Amino acid sequence: MSIKVLVISNYRSQHTARPEAAIFFGLAKLGFDIHVMTWGDSSFVPDFKAAGMTVVDFHPKKKFDRRESDFIRQYVIDHKIDIMHLFNSPATINGIRAAKGLPVKVVLYRGYTGNIHWWDPTAYFKYLHPRVDAIFCNSIGVKQLFDRQLFFKKSKAVTINKGHDLAWYDYEPIDIRSELGIDKDALLLVTVANNRRMKGVPYLLKAMSALPQGLNIHLLLIGRDMDTSQNLRILEKGGYKDNVHFLGFRRDVLNIEASCDIFVLPSITGESITKSVIEAMSLGVGAIISDIPGNVELVDDGVNGLVFPSKNVQALASAIEKVYNDRSLVEKFGKASKERVATVLNTEQTVIKTKNLYEDLMNGVI
Repeated sequence: MSIKVLVISNYRSQHTARPEAAIFFGLAKLGFDIHVMTWGDSSFVPDFKAAGMTVVDFHPKKKFDRRESDFIRQYVIDHKIDIMHLFNSPATINGIRAAKGLPVKVVLYRGYTGNIHWWDPTAYFKYLHPRVDAIFCNSIGVKQLFDRQLFFKKSKAVTINKGHDLAWYDYEPIDIRSELGIDKDALLLVTVANNRRMKGVPYLLKAMSALPQGLNIHLLLIGRDMDTSQNLRILEKGGYKDNVHFLGFRRDVLNIEASCDIFVLPSITGESITKSVIEAMSLGVGAIISDIPGNVELVDDGVNGLVFPSKNVQALASAIEKVYNDRSLVEKFGKASKERVATVLNTEQTVIKTKNLYEDLMNGVI
């Protein structure tokens, strides 16, 4: 008899949700009985149905809502659901309440390495709630976060990377150099992020200013709110202000990334494995990243990119200069990055590891 799984998540954004949705397409092919609670207008709904999944036009809107948790509970009872897999805060809090007294297994997803503390009472509404049977951790760094918590059963946290498929990344490079007036011999760096503190963009701009003068290096910053007064002041102090290009939000971001030499992510805290880095790697673009937990798992230093100590401006500048002085690294890192996605960060490994997690739960191993 197949295992019945109820997934509660938001699938409205096809691009963002694709790695997650791929898990359940894969499990459905393996014979799991997948039920998906999501917004009825979600882009994946027709594909879910075509794959034989049951789709329920429902997603909890509030974190604490008795009617919403009762709806989930009744569905679990009526359809004899074995496992609930919950992917966001409204789903998590209402799903845990819905499971009270029922034999259903509860699995949560965590893709962020910060803000879980055993002494924080609010943590017990979600990840540290005793009713939770397992936590799907998107990186080793996330699992380590849980393993540090007191009163937490270590076997509950399981590392399963959300995998990607190279077939998703058939994007043609665009001639962004001509658009911006950058010559073909320049080393072209790119960063894709919205300007939040955790992304560490000021450290990248300081690293640009710390480079020796006269290097033919350009940096593209793609994302909202990058050109803040703080960032502009940093650039004014260095010699590369005309070589940093603020592109804002772009719909052709992957086409731009495909035309760049190196992806740079100077994050300082809190991330798991950043999707934008994996996207660049899938496009054949190597990365220079900081050594924060989670992201550091993406790059094998010197093989498919370079890793530098977080917040270390001079180390980041040296990493950029190293690639500038040895352009053969661009091709080397690009090929190795694509290979790493194909062999280590692929969707197949995610599906198999999730299958094993579910079977371990049903067999009482976890």
